[in-house]
Amino acid sequence: MSSWGSVPARRVLRALLRIGWVVKRKSGGSHRVLSRPGWPNYVWSFHDREEIGPRMLARIAKHTGLRPEDL
Repeated sequence: MSSWGSVPARRVLRALLRIGWVVKRKSGGSHRVLSRPGWPNYVWSFHDREEIGPRMLARIAKHTGLRPEDL
């Protein structure tokens, strides 16, 4: 069973910024390139009001170090 629930993209992005990710550049309405020392860049391509499900949250966590308690 996954410890992730469904969360709005805006909340996930705020959590990523809190744990040390920064927006390196932005293109268009929803695409942002995030960077954090010691990690490869991560492309964030979600609209703010979009719901992100448990499977995608787990995938994001794998690439960014996000944990359920960070939300």
